[in-house]
This record gives sequence, C-alpha cells and structure tokens, in this order.
Amino acid sequence: MHQINYKMTVQYEGTRYKGWQKQPGCDNTIQGKLETLLSRLLETDVEVFGAGRTDAGVHALGQSASFRVEEECLERFARGYEVLKASWSGTGARVQARGAGSKRNAQNAPDPSLTPASASPVRSEQIRLQDEALLDALNHYLPDDIVIPKLTRASDRFHARYLTSSKWYQYRIRTAPYGDVMNRRFLWQYGEDLDTDAMFRASRALIGTHDFTSFCGLKMKKSAVRTITDIRISRPDEYTIVLDYYGDGFLNHMVRLLTGELVEVGAGRSKEGAIGDILEACRKGAASHTAPACGLTLMEVRY
Repeated sequence: MHQINYKMTVQYEGTRYKGWQKQPGCDNTIQGKLETLLSRLLETDVEVFGAGRTDAGVHALGQSASFRVEEECLERFARGYEVLKASWSGTGARVQARGAGSKRNAQNAPDPSLTPASASPVRSEQIRLQDEALLDALNHYLPDDIVIPKLTRASDRFHARYLTSSKWYQYRIRTAPYGDVMNRRFLWQYGEDLDTDAMFRASRALIGTHDFTSFCGLKMKKSAVRTITDIRISRPDEYTIVLDYYGDGFLNHMVRLLTGELVEVGAGRSKEGAIGDILEACRKGAASHTAPACGLTLMEVRY
C-alpha cells in the first residue's frame, strides 16, 4: 500500500513540556503528544520526526516535522471524519480559530507541485478533503499550547530532520527593573541593562564554521562542528534585547550557552575576547553560563 509523506509546521509554548523529543516513561513532550494523537486518529503507529530537538521550556513558532501514513489508514480516517466531527458539538468555533483546515485558508492547501500531474479533479478534491480533515482533527484534539498551522503532502524523499539547510532561533531578554507580567513566559527577565555593542563585537568570533564543543550540553556525543551565518542583536524597545541566531544547525543547549556568555560580556563581567577563548578551548563545560529556556524560540526551519 502506498505511503503518504506529510510535512507540518508546529507551533508550541514549551513552558509545561519536557522538550520536543519523546522520552521513556514521559508522556509530556511535543513529539510524544503528536505521535499519540496521530496514532489514535489514524489507527496505526505513527512516528513523527522534528527538524530540531528543542529543550524543555523552549518555544517554537516555526518547528517543522514530518510523518508517514499508509494511504489506506488515511482513507479510513477520512470516511469516519464527519461522524467524528459531529461529536465536537459546540466546539467548531474554537477549532476554526486555532487554524484548522478551511477552503479559505490558502496556506493549508495541498502544494500543486506535490500532486501527480495525472490526478483527476475528483482525486484532487479527495486529497484536499483528506488533508483538511486531518488538520482539523489535529487542531481540535491537541492542547491549546500546541497548534498545527500548516499541513501539506511532501515528496517521498522529504525528511524534516535530515534535509534542513538552516534554522533561525530567537532569544529575548528584558532589562527593565520590573517584570513583564504578560510576556513572562517568553522572556529572560534579566532586570539590568546590558552593553549590546560589546555583545555584538564579542559575537563576531562565533560567525563561521567552528567546533562548538565548548557551547554544547555535557551529554552530547556527536560532532560539534556547526556553521553560524549571522548573529543579530537589536533593541525593539527600551527594555527589550533580541538576539537572532542563524545557522545550519544548533547543538543541545548551544543557543542558551551562547546567550549566557554574551550576557556576561554585556554585563561587564567578561571581556569581549572571552567568547573566542571559550570557543577555542573546545571543551565541554568551558561555557558555564546557560540562559533560561523561557526566552528562546525556534522561529523558522529552511530546506
């Protein structure tokens, strides 16, 4: 039976989760929630692959993931969809508000380039309805802090993790002497001003291809060679500092360690050259200041 390969964009507030990656004996991860729900809806085991394994407490606006399902399972689900939806009595408005499939929602329409040229209009309509039904059900049953804004069929060769070309992470810091109540889950409430010019100058040592062993978690065993193409530091308002990291990939805890050490420079506790020294040490634990997870968001994954 033919397998259908899906690509989806996943958004989540990571505050109450143990990170993206599923873990033995833990059902409170993003990957775990998605796999459990998809397996129940499609009545078969479904494995979800994410583009990045975000840490516990880290958020995402542009996480990318993929999964495969037998066409027969999808067709069975679609046949029972109307009965399933009827059981949602009184919740339709909430589903639509959370980005569920709609004829008017163009971003969720099947990509014409992924539909066989020989597909008949009837078959194309069936595909559209199946995809909208699955997206609708996902957004209905997922908790409010996880949303699927986009679900499309991908080529058989697509894999969310192994085909990534670049990622964009953003870290936000609040420097006001008092907290931001409304955005407290998405900021490092640092509480003191920082020298962003010094932070920017120090960050230049990180641009390019390097061994980032000094800036990864102690349990990391794979190669630590990565390329950072840019680090941008800005102040959108008086009390907010934003650090945008762009690169081909980031290691466990890497962005948080980079941010923590740059903040040490901005606070005057470390010299600008300290960042380069830590990088050159190529030793786990050389970077010892880890920024809190709450300020970090995976913004975009590119292929």
